[in-house]
Amino acid sequence: MGPWSVENYWKLCREKDLEEHVFGESVSVMEGDSVTLHTDVTEIHEDEDILWTFGDENFLLAKIKKKRQMFSTYVPDERFRGRLKLDDQTGSLTITHTTTEHAGDYKLLIIRAEKSSKTFNVSVYARLPVPVIISNSSQCSSSTCSLVCSSVLNVSDATLSWYAGISVLSSISVCDLSISLSLPLEVEYQDKNTYSCVLNNPISNQTTHLDIHTHCHTCAGTTALCVYSLT
Repeated sequence: MGPWSVENYWKLCREKDLEEHVFGESVSVMEGDSVTLHTDVTEIHEDEDILWTFGDENFLLAKIKKKRQMFSTYVPDERFRGRLKLDDQTGSLTITHTTTEHAGDYKLLIIRAEKSSKTFNVSVYARLPVPVIISNSSQCSSSTCSLVCSSVLNVSDATLSWYAGISVLSSISVCDLSISLSLPLEVEYQDKNTYSCVLNNPISNQTTHLDIHTHCHTCAGTTALCVYSLT
């Protein structure tokens, strides 16, 4: 089968005369948590070899040669130091204490009578802060209350929304890092709806609920700025 070489194996995997089966899977994980990329193999056979790589550069992360009882993980750079665990029975790879730097494509290659490969697109989402509702009584009136929901983000792929019950009133999204999101809302004091401000990404959310009668006060002749962050 030739020497253990990333270049040789991926060249082998791409050769047209091989019966190759390629699959893709999207995996999402919260920053700080662990994620396991499964081979879907119950037990590695004696004639099976397994290779894991990362990114467009195909950095070698792990390899298994069952016949030689070789089970190895590698550290291509500091991102993966102390974070890789290899299941000796299934060949599945676990990345622990994930950060956003671990997002990307992980490639699995299984060498056996029928060659197969699989790509895992891993997305790592930062933990979301609780959105803050601000009521500025300098802008209040005798009948309505002016509010702003905001959040300072150091995350990507997040959406900030105002809800009335389960209905979305307004929303704003961000793809860039380190940006402040804010959404205004004006409500009447006699409004009976239940309002909430929600910050979410594809796998989690943080919600701050608004109690109009507690957080909105009629003008009292003075300017005050009150901040509420109640979950």
